[in-house]
Amino acid sequence: MAGRAAPAPGALLCALLWAAAAAAGGGPGGSPAPGAFGRVYRGAVNISAERVYAFAYRSEPGQVDAVRVYVNSSSENLRYPVLFVVRQQKGVLSWQVPLIFRGLYQRTYNYQEVSRTLCPSEPTPETRPSDQIIFVDVASMAPFNIAYELLVTRLDSFQLETNKAFNFTASPSQPQYFLYKFPQDVDSVVINVVSDAAYPCSVVSVQDIVCPVYDLDHNVEFDGVYQSMTKQAAITVQRKDFPGEQFFVVFVIKPEDYACGGSVPSSIHGNANRTWNLQRTKNLQVTIVPSIKKSVYVQAMFFSFLSFLSFYVGSVVVAFVHYIRVQRKASSSRLSPDPGSGIMTSSHPISASTPEGSSYGAIDESSSSGGHQLSSPERRPPAGSDTDSSVEEESDFDTMPEIESDKNIIRTKVFLYLSDLSRKDRRIVSKKYKIYFWNIITIAVFYALPVIQLVITYQTVVNVTGNQDICYYNFLCAHPLGVLSAFNNILSNVGHMMLGFLFLLIVLRRDILHRRAMEMKDIYTLDYGIPKHFGLFYAMGIALMMEGVLSACYHVCPNYSNFQFDTSFMYMIAGLCMLKLYQTRHPDINASAYSAYASFAVVICLAVLGVVFGKNDMWFWVVFSMIHVLASLALSTQIYYMGRFKMDGPDSDLGIFRRAVMVLYTDCIQQCSRPMYMDRMVLLIVGNLVNWSFAIFGLVYRPRDFASYILGIFICNLLLYLAFYIIMKLRSSEKLLPIPMFCIVATAVVWAAALYFFFQTLSSWEETPAESREKNRPCILLGFFDDHDVWHFLSAAALFFSFLVLLTLDDDLDTVRRDKIPVF
Repeated sequence: MAGRAAPAPGALLCALLWAAAAAAGGGPGGSPAPGAFGRVYRGAVNISAERVYAFAYRSEPGQVDAVRVYVNSSSENLRYPVLFVVRQQKGVLSWQVPLIFRGLYQRTYNYQEVSRTLCPSEPTPETRPSDQIIFVDVASMAPFNIAYELLVTRLDSFQLETNKAFNFTASPSQPQYFLYKFPQDVDSVVINVVSDAAYPCSVVSVQDIVCPVYDLDHNVEFDGVYQSMTKQAAITVQRKDFPGEQFFVVFVIKPEDYACGGSVPSSIHGNANRTWNLQRTKNLQVTIVPSIKKSVYVQAMFFSFLSFLSFYVGSVVVAFVHYIRVQRKASSSRLSPDPGSGIMTSSHPISASTPEGSSYGAIDESSSSGGHQLSSPERRPPAGSDTDSSVEEESDFDTMPEIESDKNIIRTKVFLYLSDLSRKDRRIVSKKYKIYFWNIITIAVFYALPVIQLVITYQTVVNVTGNQDICYYNFLCAHPLGVLSAFNNILSNVGHMMLGFLFLLIVLRRDILHRRAMEMKDIYTLDYGIPKHFGLFYAMGIALMMEGVLSACYHVCPNYSNFQFDTSFMYMIAGLCMLKLYQTRHPDINASAYSAYASFAVVICLAVLGVVFGKNDMWFWVVFSMIHVLASLALSTQIYYMGRFKMDGPDSDLGIFRRAVMVLYTDCIQQCSRPMYMDRMVLLIVGNLVNWSFAIFGLVYRPRDFASYILGIFICNLLLYLAFYIIMKLRSSEKLLPIPMFCIVATAVVWAAALYFFFQTLSSWEETPAESREKNRPCILLGFFDDHDVWHFLSAAALFFSFLVLLTLDDDLDTVRRDKIPVF
């Protein structure tokens, strides 16, 4: 036999196997019968007769070969199923027919046709082909024959390719999975799966190249990363998570649809609780595309920071231009003084003839407001005194003369002026408003720390379990970084923090200029313009920064249970803005920091209760609507009578609601007389109609997103009050200077654009995770940010401009005496 090559060991083994199988006569009694791929084998088994088939194939070097086994049995006997055991070189896979799936209420779904893909053999570094053998054992414990069919095929399309769509079908008893290998130049890919039909509900899983592969409904969640799916799913996979630089993409069809938002099966007992061969086939298409490169992350971060740094540059330019104008006016004033006017020209001209002994907010006896002269020289703060100087602690201490009748006379006049409501000592009032700032810092620290700890736990659970149904991301535009699953949603909140800090700097500059002016007795004197109290502005800046922090925390893992993190400081921002707008012309009677933050705490508690009980419990909506309506009436009464109704103390008006009803009956029904304070009455009537409409809407429709519902109440009330304030300002022949006018226009334009992107819903935790993913959309900005990220950018700018509106709205009054500034 010279010159003849010796047969390979694998080939010799196969030849011996085939010879033994042929001699055994077809495989009964445990001896293997030779099997051919693509051929259907029919037979019968019982307790004393089982069948063994052997399938051999040759694997090419570096190639991954996959084999799929199809079995069928007409038997419906659940006591004696047909057992199939597949033995491979490194693993065993077994199942029974009928294959049983369990659903809710112990409902069972039985399938007589099953097909499974065998775990493929790993490619070997050998340069020669290798021979592989698969044994399929068919057995049953039945005392009678049970027929079966067997078909074994080799898969030609087992490996998925980049940027190439692949279509296939799957069912509960016939799951599918495929292999994907990372190309050399790709570090991250996105697996996009789509289907024309929402149901049946399915699961997409990404698992490492490890046998066995978990591809049934009861075990698909044991390993890897997975999502439930109706019409769309997307999973981002990074090369670093798979040492072998390859993974399996597994597709499982669930026997029931309730996990994806479908109908919940009814509870039925007995044989009716069994379902046979339910047709739940789903057509799927999978496409794997490369994710963004690291350079896109760098570009997105530069874009985010530079965009908001431009606001800093703009602010510096405006401040410089203002400084130049002030210097020019000061120079012209020194060259050509006007001795007859008694006005010192500066950035904010004021009267130079203010009496040395006049107090903060004093009223001239000749003033058109007609108030009494109640000030005393002892109450004038010394020049250069600071609002944080050692003065009395803020409390209910009132520096007005303790004559309640005088308060009643002043605050219940038909025509009120600012001087009537700015009579308290400036130092104590300023310190009162500074408490807003210090309290909100304390609240922010104690609120943010547990929030950060909780969302880190959420992210850890997602990363460890692989359950991507926990968090409601826009998976088509979720770019991971480190342990974070959606870094883009977190980065886009940087605008709130940067612009909040910029607003603090602007307020600090104004505060410093005000203190210097007080020391120089040059501007903002005691009787001119709106009283300058910056505590609420500082609190607003901190609230804007904390909104960015907590919104970023929420977007670490957005879901139903932590949405309150994203809205808590929104409530506070809206509330602080309303308080600041009211404080502008009511500095003496505005709410204290303690009562304001206590009210915010009540609102947040209601929001938490709404999350827990607001979905289905009618009693909660009845109670909340009653609280809402009664609170609106009580607040309206307090505003209408300028705080002269008290609900505590020895002389409290315990019948406040009864008195309000009596006044309404007497003025509007019995006598039909004109209300004493017409403007206030119009505002309060419109405001109550709006709030009652919200209460009725909530009672009828019971929206699931209770946090957004409360936020809508706050925002509508704020917009209504701001519109009323601007209208009344124009009615009073006051002006809007260029800067506040620009801020108003910018606020309106940016808010309109921001709300457009806000309503582009990309996910919704009001629905199941699978239904939420139907709303997912690709990125729209730099290939990195989605619509909601753009909302973050624009809303931060809109809030910043809104704050500037409140800060600059009354700059035109700096040269107007307070006894000439109307209160509304």
